[in-house]
Amino acid sequence: MGSPVAKTKYIVHGIFNDEVPMLDACRKLRSSGIRIKDVFSPMPVHGLDDAIGLPRTRIAICSFIYGLIGMSLATLMMWYMMVSDWPIDIGGKPNWSYYLAVPAFIPITFEATIFCAAHGMVLTFYLRCWLVPGAKAKNPDPRTTDDKFLIYLELTEQQSLKAQEILKTSGAEEINQKGSFIVPPAYTLEEAH
Repeated sequence: MGSPVAKTKYIVHGIFNDEVPMLDACRKLRSSGIRIKDVFSPMPVHGLDDAIGLPRTRIAICSFIYGLIGMSLATLMMWYMMVSDWPIDIGGKPNWSYYLAVPAFIPITFEATIFCAAHGMVLTFYLRCWLVPGAKAKNPDPRTTDDKFLIYLELTEQQSLKAQEILKTSGAEEINQKGSFIVPPAYTLEEAH
């Protein structure tokens, strides 16, 4: 069994003026077996995640967890302040039991749930996208922040030629080969005899 060899990958950028031909190119590339590394767009494009094959996000699970944390903290805070620490008899309705006063606590619980879910999601988004102060921009072409759409591909030599042909027939304004890099071989154990 021979040792694996390093592969050379080529970086190809296809730049489009409009999202419709860009979406068409994404579908054609995927149907021909070419994996799209990323797409850069100046605006949200409906159906782009399906066209490039992105799996459904699990970020909603984070939102649910943040909401549960907010609800739990609000419940704990209200129980401590109104029942345990300083119970007050208001209008003949004493707060000696959290269960009996739940209807009065619903608005605060709701607001705390929304507050924690919203703020947690913003922080999660910033950290997931690495939009923190001092982070270097990952955008390969600054025109994609204004009016251009870019398909970013990392391909072998044969795939690169095929992808450039697909991009050309789909109406790409520019097709740029931005260089190459070497992918080291995967680590394998050699059998000793």
